[in-house]
Amino acid sequence: MKTDPIPPSEAKRHPPAYPVPEDRPDEEQDLGSIHIHNSVIAAIARAAAARVPGVVDLVGSLVDDIAGLVGRTPTDKGVHVEVADNALVIEVSLVVEYGVNIPRVAWQVQSAIRQDVERMSGKSVRSVNVVVQGIRTRAEAPPPTPRETAP
Repeated sequence: MKTDPIPPSEAKRHPPAYPVPEDRPDEEQDLGSIHIHNSVIAAIARAAAARVPGVVDLVGSLVDDIAGLVGRTPTDKGVHVEVADNALVIEVSLVVEYGVNIPRVAWQVQSAIRQDVERMSGKSVRSVNVVVQGIRTRAEAPPPTPRETAP
């Protein structure tokens, strides 16, 4: 049985790249422009990672700890966002619960962050790098600070 080859015009057709150019939030429009700050992207990523079962906490660097002392809100603690070639590269540092399958939890974190960031911002996520910096039981988790629990 012989099949007809795909015509060259059909072979070169691809679905539109995500996000569709008309939906690009950073481009100039008739009404002006919209820019989403990296700290907003980091806050989205932090919330997505925190919802994954098996994630106990997101941990920041020494700089994050010092910033917390001087009043910076911890909404992006443990998350670093960079823009490279018009796509986002996100790195999260987290502590997982003792006994979980670490690769599975890390994959779920990557997936949740990519979905939420792309859905909410319209920006393309090139990669989500997960750094597991610790392991502990939920009972060992430090209580949230008053700033983290305030509405």
